[in-house]
Amino acid sequence: MTGGKAQHRHSHFPDFNDWFSREFPGLPGWRPATAAHSIPIEMTSGDGVYVLRAELPGMEPADDISVTVDDNFITVSAQHRETKEDKEHSEFRYGSFRRTVRLPATIPAEGVDASYSDGILTIRIPMPDEETTTERTITVKRPDSTDEGTAS
Repeated sequence: MTGGKAQHRHSHFPDFNDWFSREFPGLPGWRPATAAHSIPIEMTSGDGVYVLRAELPGMEPADDISVTVDDNFITVSAQHRETKEDKEHSEFRYGSFRRTVRLPATIPAEGVDASYSDGILTIRIPMPDEETTTERTITVKRPDSTDEGTAS
């Protein structure tokens, strides 16, 4: 092909990726109106902090992204609004996005930090202080003993 225009093939069937990347495999394009897209995430831990990174391209953090904490659950919600311009083809995802992650311990009220850069939301959550030792001695008592050391 020299200088020719690229040909686009149109199929009556969607790609297998389209079939299996939706919430209802086998019914391409169908999803409940109230369903939220899942947000791809990465979780790491180390140096006394959990780090949750969420992929949210094209968002305005102050207007489109919300982070809430409840006990040991952290929820990231986002809204990506579609522009009004006409499109010949789009594979962008629009609508509501949500992801809830359960951490192994209660999330502290202070010290959680969230930032957004280059389409990635990064949340840093301090790990709770770990106990230094797990070994301890438990005193064993008699159930009806009121005077210790007294013989009857």
